[in-house]
Amino acid sequence: MTHEDVSSEFPRLLCPGLWVVGNYYFNHYVVQGEQASALIETGVSAVVDQVIEQLDSIGISPSFLVVTHPHSDHVTGLPGLRERYPQALVVAGEGAAEFLSHPKAEESLLVEDRHMARFLTSHGIAPGRPPLEEPPSLENCLVAHDRDEMDLGGRTLRFMAVGGHAPGTIVVSVPEISAVILSDSLGFRFPGRGVFPLFFTDYADYLGTLDRIAGLHPAVVGVAHQGALIGTEVERAFSEARAAAVNLRKRIREDSRDSEQLAREVLNDFYRDELTMYTQENIMSCTRLIVRRARE
Repeated sequence: MTHEDVSSEFPRLLCPGLWVVGNYYFNHYVVQGEQASALIETGVSAVVDQVIEQLDSIGISPSFLVVTHPHSDHVTGLPGLRERYPQALVVAGEGAAEFLSHPKAEESLLVEDRHMARFLTSHGIAPGRPPLEEPPSLENCLVAHDRDEMDLGGRTLRFMAVGGHAPGTIVVSVPEISAVILSDSLGFRFPGRGVFPLFFTDYADYLGTLDRIAGLHPAVVGVAHQGALIGTEVERAFSEARAAAVNLRKRIREDSRDSEQLAREVLNDFYRDELTMYTQENIMSCTRLIVRRARE
């Protein structure tokens, strides 16, 4: 698939009990058990109605809505999904609710949600509803801790609390089908064109997370953007993600220029194609964090 081909079929059955729904830019995963089901990733407001339509088409009304981490592109779809599925319990990682309630985070969430709606519109995907006017909340959600498990009936959600990218990040493995839904833990992938590493909170933790997930040897990997990975794609993706992080950190640490200049250069290298779904101001803030973590 090229970055211009956004017509890949959704919903798509990846393996028994695991669907991917949404679209090329925003991937959500449905784990279906005999007694319950879970939607992992809650995306953005502009994709909510597309996801609901696809869930209806496969006859699934999720019992759980899992927020992988509290960044705008993973949580601004939550209010619309909660409205449609009021019976569903919301699950998030420890610290996610606190991060989301910070005043700076609240303002950024709304700005990015509006921008992503415009981005999708410009790429032929019409939002089903207006952007959010109020920030989402994770108040009173269920908190998933490392190694917690949830039995859906023949399918187990096994939670991993991981670091390196964002506070409150959780990865979900489904051991019965050798699947892992890992959100942004592989970085931001440009399929066939490279990887933008996302070590925003800690470089060592970021690599540790990659290695921990790779050690599970999953057959199916659910990423949040630009498509799921199956079979031989999986090992290659982990290798590419690790190399991208190591090489970018090395490059930054060996450059004596001031941090702001380096952050601007990293922005210029990566702010293209699919990454423009975010505002340039947002990605500039991210590259500043990357330079800071690389030099720590």
